[in-house]
Amino acid sequence: MKELGIYIHIPFCKRKCHYCDFLSFSDKVCLIEKYVKALKQEIDKTKISKNEYAVKTIYFGGGTPSFINSKYIVDILQEIKNKFNILENAEITIEANPGTVNEQKLNDYFNVGINRISFGVQSTNSDLLKLIGRIHSYSSFVNGYNLARDIGFKNINVDLMIGLPVQSLEDVKKDLKRILILKPEHISVYSLIVEEGTKIEEKLNKKELYLPSEEIERKMYWQVKEELEKQKYVHYEISNFAKHGYESKHNMSCWNQEEYIGFGLGAHSYFNNMRYSNTIDFDEYFDCPKYSKIIYETQTKDDKMKEYMLLGLRKIDGVKISEFKNKFVDNPIYLYREQLNKLSKEDLIQIDDDNIKLTNKGIDLANLVWEEFV
Repeated sequence: MKELGIYIHIPFCKRKCHYCDFLSFSDKVCLIEKYVKALKQEIDKTKISKNEYAVKTIYFGGGTPSFINSKYIVDILQEIKNKFNILENAEITIEANPGTVNEQKLNDYFNVGINRISFGVQSTNSDLLKLIGRIHSYSSFVNGYNLARDIGFKNINVDLMIGLPVQSLEDVKKDLKRILILKPEHISVYSLIVEEGTKIEEKLNKKELYLPSEEIERKMYWQVKEELEKQKYVHYEISNFAKHGYESKHNMSCWNQEEYIGFGLGAHSYFNNMRYSNTIDFDEYFDCPKYSKIIYETQTKDDKMKEYMLLGLRKIDGVKISEFKNKFVDNPIYLYREQLNKLSKEDLIQIDDDNIKLTNKGIDLANLVWEEFV
């Protein structure tokens, strides 16, 4: 039986963060109930055989899934369980803003079978959180985190950001110290990317804010990497660290080029060699969620091989040559000899007996500007 991932997009937020360009809305609360109804219809009409596919990961992202009433999350997950064959050990994650969780919501998540919660903390400096438009404080995060532990969550991720406006190396060190006291199973660390049209871009252009230098940002990244590895976190992907056995199954499936289906406004899918997404227009989605698809790519074998290499290089262990050959027959060392030779000469990758992986220099560059790197 083939394995499948499921992504659920919840495009609602209490307030849009100043750096965010994701598909999310803070002024569409009146549409939540109608949206959940359409989402459940989309799930129900999906023609995927229970006998052919088993779901190993379910991921609620956004937006802010924890912003909406938890009864909607329960209803959506029940619809998925009715429609699909869910593996007994499936990883089921929900993203949560610490400013939108409470005991009732966390209890509902836990009781319906969600077993992994991802807190978007970003910083433990409450002044900096206000500066970037977050609605929570450090203390509200700690309260939500401890409440999740008390309820029974044994797999918690914490998101941190580096390279934020006016952020210092000392700020990042303090973030790490405070987070490590809580002992989360997983920590994701992302560099700020200034996206066009965001409030942060506007303020930077007006010289109302400034960013740390590239040199300082690199020091932040390596400070995080060294400290987390010292605390026995495994650095398994450019931006992700986990205690042994707690690597994100959802993310690993994506980096291993495994199939997943996305439900909801703008949700992306990779299925039957196609990459496609739903419409980003609410009215179009409400009219017929099943058919509001936009196909971006139907992959050839060459497309799949190239993508497999690029996704695989995000993993710290890189691409296993033997696994590439098992999947595609061809040898990547021969297929991409010119590109690999160039990257090797620039000290961006290293090739061992069965691995092609980034060097520290490659990791540094890729973390900073992945799109340009690839």
